[in-house]
Amino acid sequence: MTNIEEKVYEIVCEHMGASRDKLAPETSFTNDLGADSLDTVEIVMQFENAFDIQIPDEDAEKIQTVGN
Repeated sequence: MTNIEEKVYEIVCEHMGASRDKLAPETSFTNDLGADSLDTVEIVMQFENAFDIQIPDEDAEKIQTVGN
């Protein structure tokens, strides 16, 4: 696993209160972790801050799983 993947998992675990062993690339934010739209926005914002990037809204809406 790359450093980027590790950071993604760390952010998701912290925000959603999930344990690392329950996450996989196909883990759905909404179906598996119970995230709502606000959670998803906050996670995307954390990704942007952690990686110093901007994710356009139309791309952020496509993020549905930990690995996507």
